Amino acid sequence: MRILLIEDEHKIANAIKQGLTQEKYAVDVEFDADSGLGAALNEAYDVMIIDRMLPGSMEGMEVCRQIRSASIHTPILLLTAKDQIKDRVDGLNSGADDYLVKPFSFEELLARIRALMRRPAPTSGTVLKVADLSLDPVSYEVRRGDHKLQLSAKEFALLEYMMRNPGRVLTKDNIISHVWDFDADVLPNTVEVYVGYLRSKIDKPFKRPLLKTQRGFGYVLGGGGGVG
Repeated sequence: MRILLIEDEHKIANAIKQGLTQEKYAVDVEFDADSGLGAALNEAYDVMIIDRMLPGSMEGMEVCRQIRSASIHTPILLLTAKDQIKDRVDGLNSGADDYLVKPFSFEELLARIRALMRRPAPTSGTVLKVADLSLDPVSYEVRRGDHKLQLSAKEFALLEYMMRNPGRVLTKDNIISHVWDFDADVLPNTVEVYVGYLRSKIDKPFKRPLLKTQRGFGYVLGGGGGVG
């Protein structure tokens, strides 16, 4: 899953990116309001983390307002050093979905990101399921039936994105924009390679294939149609 972080303090931004990357997220970092807003409006993200006090032509709450005015509904977590009730209310009213006061622990940040990601998930619980395939984004456990599967970090990220969009045809561009960060040098055949890796683990050892190819369009996990 892909996250946009807009944070002007480089030390904090780099620490957050390092931690989230270790948790198998793809993270793009912008250090000012204007470049951050540009990324938010032009790239696809699953969560946005925005600092309230930013250099540039606007502050973080205005970035939130601009994102919402563009009809972008991506969950937003606002970071701030201000902890008064009015500050929190103002932040939420600007379009943010959650509010985290500095200083904070990385564990709390991670928990809040996971909570935001669960809101649009196709299941009501933490574990994602498609047929007999399950993925736990907290423990990183993947199972098909009674079999525990071992995936690489990128295979896990790819599968999680697909399992959050079951039955939907995902193009290579969809996959690249959600599974790799902006700086990654990814070619369309890279997606084919990783889909092949994933298919060899979640499908080939089992009788019923779940990951199918819609020729000329993309890939779909679950649902009908397509070829193996």
